[in-house]
Amino acid sequence: MGIFLGILNGAADPATEPELSEAEQEEFMVAWSRWAEEAGPALVDPGRPLYRKRRVTSQGVEVFEDARVAYMLLSAPSHEAAVDLVRGHPFLALFPGNSIDVIECPDVP
Repeated sequence: MGIFLGILNGAADPATEPELSEAEQEEFMVAWSRWAEEAGPALVDPGRPLYRKRRVTSQGVEVFEDARVAYMLLSAPSHEAAVDLVRGHPFLALFPGNSIDVIECPDVP
């Protein structure tokens, strides 16, 4: 089994992103809970939102913004199996253009 990092990318511009109603938020959380339950032990870490981003370089530290809004860790027998796990993730239908990057995290040799 391999470990895969899922990065959730929001397509909406935060300045113009439509506000979800309380009912829409609840509907999303119910759908997410159902998805997580169906994923079972393949969902190693359900993740967290990504806020207050800073990039550290040899030149210093800078604040930055990007489309990455959350992460999760998955366990799957192959990269394609990990991709299949996220195909039905409710985040993909939350806003048009939302996406999930699935990145293999191999063991360190």
